[in-house]
Amino acid sequence: MNYKEALGVTIRRYRQRLGLSQEELARRAGLHRTYIGSIERGERNITLVNIIRLAQGLEVDSVRLFEEMKALKEKVDRQVGSAVSSLV
Repeated sequence: MNYKEALGVTIRRYRQRLGLSQEELARRAGLHRTYIGSIERGERNITLVNIIRLAQGLEVDSVRLFEEMKALKEKVDRQVGSAVSSLV
């Protein structure tokens, strides 16, 4: 899992916990709905400014988003590493 994918999953999880649609998050953050979808799918390089806007729309500190993104990436990378090791 790369960082774009990890950030996308993290943003999606926060959005779903709040019961927000992509459209509502986009409205809150001042972004377009399709942009939110592409971020959640890990397809976009996102600027720091837009990360902060999304964090505000999700009512979470942007540092917390980064911490959770990093933890998710490390967890997935460990799981993949273990799976590969078991095949060898």
